[in-house]
Amino acid sequence: MLRVVFMGTPEFAVPSLVAIHSSFELVAVYTQPDRPVGRGLEVRISAVKARALEMGVPIIQPERLSQPGEFEKLQELKPDVIVVVAYGQILKKNVLELPLLGCVNVHSSLLPRWRGAAPIQWALLSGDQVTGVTTMRLVQELDAGDILLQDQTPISAEDTASSLHDRLAEMGARLIGPTLAGLEAKTLQGQAQDSSQVTYASKLNKEMEWLNPDRETAAQLDRKVRALNPWPGTSLLLGERLKVKQVKVRDDIHGTPGLVFEKAGMLLLGTSQGSLELKVLQWEGKKSVDAAGFLNGLHGRGQKLPLRVGTPEKSSMVES
Repeated sequence: MLRVVFMGTPEFAVPSLVAIHSSFELVAVYTQPDRPVGRGLEVRISAVKARALEMGVPIIQPERLSQPGEFEKLQELKPDVIVVVAYGQILKKNVLELPLLGCVNVHSSLLPRWRGAAPIQWALLSGDQVTGVTTMRLVQELDAGDILLQDQTPISAEDTASSLHDRLAEMGARLIGPTLAGLEAKTLQGQAQDSSQVTYASKLNKEMEWLNPDRETAAQLDRKVRALNPWPGTSLLLGERLKVKQVKVRDDIHGTPGLVFEKAGMLLLGTSQGSLELKVLQWEGKKSVDAAGFLNGLHGRGQKLPLRVGTPEKSSMVES
């Protein structure tokens, strides 16, 4: 039976881990070291470690794979293949060349589109109609290895980064078994990526949080809300930060760009093209509310519609 070493860290990697454990000899799981998180700095284990503990599989958590002795430890496991799913460390040439069948990655886009750190979010931000998962051979260049297998899924108008994340994680798990079986049987050779079609999904940053209805259409703002929650989130400045959690495009309603107003019982934000219905909102430090709850709270603050959206100062744009 194929000897597999699995390397992964977040929840996205868990379905692939489970699929491998059910069909192959999983000899060890590599995951990031336990980290302190949150304001309380509580030490938490990764989602992959939690599932590996349930499986009773050996767990290895090097700070860096390049540390002295770590490569030798990996050599001793004698893996036929290493599967990497959002591990969080770069594999160097000696690791990539160690397994007989090489190193395989599960990537959450239809490569060569959206190489890089945030493919799910950028597919949404760019208005892609479809996305998917790719299994590929790992090479030293970022996400540039030969494509092994792919599967695709349409992106609906209701999809969010969260819903796509979960769907693509399950699709990746369904793809990894046939990928490894094909490599073992030597029936799967892989295909080079078309370099002319490459796009890059850069890391998300906090400055992306602010919605700009003066410059962006309702459709663009809707994609941003769906792509950037839970992090960095999306917000409007109405005296203070108002987090925008759920919206809907209203192409049939037109309002002044940058103005929040009410019409037909709906709370709306005017944009350069159409309006955005604001359905779920949250003031800083408060609970999320629907439009009716927001309007009630607005009256309690002594404010009334319409309200002009402000432009955040540069210092507030980089708050963590």
